[in-house]
Amino acid sequence: MALRDIIILPDKRLRSVSKPVVAIGDEIRTLVADMFETMYEAPGIGLAAIQVGVPSRVIVMDLSKREAEAEPRVFIDPEITWSSEEKSLYEEGCLSIPDVHEDVERPARVKIRYLDLEGKPHEEDAEGLFATCIQHEVDHVNGVLFIDHISKLKRERITKKFTKAAKKAEKAG
Repeated sequence: MALRDIIILPDKRLRSVSKPVVAIGDEIRTLVADMFETMYEAPGIGLAAIQVGVPSRVIVMDLSKREAEAEPRVFIDPEITWSSEEKSLYEEGCLSIPDVHEDVERPARVKIRYLDLEGKPHEEDAEGLFATCIQHEVDHVNGVLFIDHISKLKRERITKKFTKAAKKAEKAG
């Protein structure tokens, strides 16, 4: 296992659509292990492979409380197959957009289909924090960021801030 660098806005890779997983082998298992280590270290509750620069449709998640026993989950080639009309509002953040938190409205419940690390297919209903987090992470594999769900003004302000910081770091580096 190894920590991987999390790519940060305005990195253009965050806007790319990730490719389906062709085969679940050692490469994917190593990626998943590294993603968990990176997510726990950050700390975060979800991470998409594209956030560590790998354009594969792989998501890791752990919604357990920090002091509780870990409940790691892996979602390979996840897709949302149904969304409720009912909405819920959660304050979201993102490891690729550090220190930014905004209220985001999303469907309160969703149905998801995915493969586990053994390649076994699953279908599951999600609600509450699980529904919010899985939608956030599926957005990532589709090149969408949580700031795309907030007002244009707030999104532009956040994007400008990160673009300016990246240019400053580039000049200093």
